[in-house]
Amino acid sequence: MSQPGTTAVAHQHDAHDEAAIRRVAGASLLGSVVEWYDFFLYGTMAALVFNSQFFPTFDPLVGTMISFATFAAGFVTRPLGGFIFGHFGDRIGRKKMLVLTMLIMGLSTFAMGLLPNYAAIGVAAPMLLLVLRMLQGIGLGGEWGGAVLLCVEHAPDGRRGWFSSWPQLGVPIGLLTSTLAVTLVTQLPEDDFQSWGWRVPFLVSILLVVVGLVIRLRIDEPPAFKEIEAADEKAALPLVEVFRDHPRVTLLAMGARVSESVTFNIYNAFLVTYTVTVLGLDASVVLDALLVASVVGFAAILVAGRLSDTYGRRPVFATGAGLALVSAVPIFALVNTENAVLITLGVVVGWGLAACIMFGPEGAMFAEVFPTRVRYSGMSAVYQIGVIPTGAVAPLIGTSLVSAWSGSVWPVAVYVMAMAAISLVSVWFLPETHRRSLRDAGTTR
Repeated sequence: MSQPGTTAVAHQHDAHDEAAIRRVAGASLLGSVVEWYDFFLYGTMAALVFNSQFFPTFDPLVGTMISFATFAAGFVTRPLGGFIFGHFGDRIGRKKMLVLTMLIMGLSTFAMGLLPNYAAIGVAAPMLLLVLRMLQGIGLGGEWGGAVLLCVEHAPDGRRGWFSSWPQLGVPIGLLTSTLAVTLVTQLPEDDFQSWGWRVPFLVSILLVVVGLVIRLRIDEPPAFKEIEAADEKAALPLVEVFRDHPRVTLLAMGARVSESVTFNIYNAFLVTYTVTVLGLDASVVLDALLVASVVGFAAILVAGRLSDTYGRRPVFATGAGLALVSAVPIFALVNTENAVLITLGVVVGWGLAACIMFGPEGAMFAEVFPTRVRYSGMSAVYQIGVIPTGAVAPLIGTSLVSAWSGSVWPVAVYVMAMAAISLVSVWFLPETHRRSLRDAGTTR
């Protein structure tokens, strides 16, 4: 029989563990908000202002396409960040890498706010913008895997989906705050916005970075990593081991990733350009729609993460991919009405529901297919390599398709549907992992 004192100690221990995981989840969330605020801010400004500030010698649509090419450059360097920080995250610890990724991302974004434009320094301006965007990509490439891992590896069995969905909230919150920041500065007179107003959202991000660093420096390494460190079981070359010992699940997880990535980037970065440049609408129409979608997405991510603990990662993720598949044509039909309410409805379905339902369980889903010794590298490879041929170029492909088809957006809908189909097939063949212990992760090839 348990003694009263023993029971009280157990309750205190449980309360301490619950407080610890909530502190870790909060730290991961705040860091994720900073990273995604920076990343989404660039995508929105690429659509609104970078074509005139850094590529002014081109036709507006062509200039936008080139600015989206620099947007894609941030995705191209994400695997490099994933490889570097994944390797050292598996070798020397998750926490140290997350401090570095936040510094790289935050300082790169702050520097963009200080960057002279083409009129001031000529071709050096777009070149420096490209370098800073690539540094952003390196920081984000290492950030996502580590932030999610802190939650997955601290969380108790049966609640990994719930806690790993917390850093995923950085996406809608980052989009919400970056869109809000852009919405505020676009209220300025056009000349003021073009000359200095667009810089303000980049500069204020440094405040978030400082707060995020203070919090991250106060958390511990997860128990799972401490175990392999104590047993001296760390992999010498984690990324090599990922592709050598876990090729099937790695490729399938990459395939699962493509729909979420394309859906996110088509319904935020591309849609801003399409509604403004092709439909001739005010930027506030789609920006307001994205604000509403961010609020819906916040709830969708949490609900999807929690449901994945009960019903499994695969069925919840497949629900989001299936919604992306069947909603693409109706969404663009709604957008083409040029009615603000109907556009908002479309963005909410595509971004706030379809993409965010996938985003909720994917952190736990990707983490659980790899053993602890290579988990950071494996997750980073899946998340960052898988995005290059899809989400990285999604706005560029969307803009190119519209240009090639004389302003028609329907080929873009087909593109979204094709990527959703790839994800559904990939998820079908992935193992279900939600009832596994992390110690058993990676045992199914």
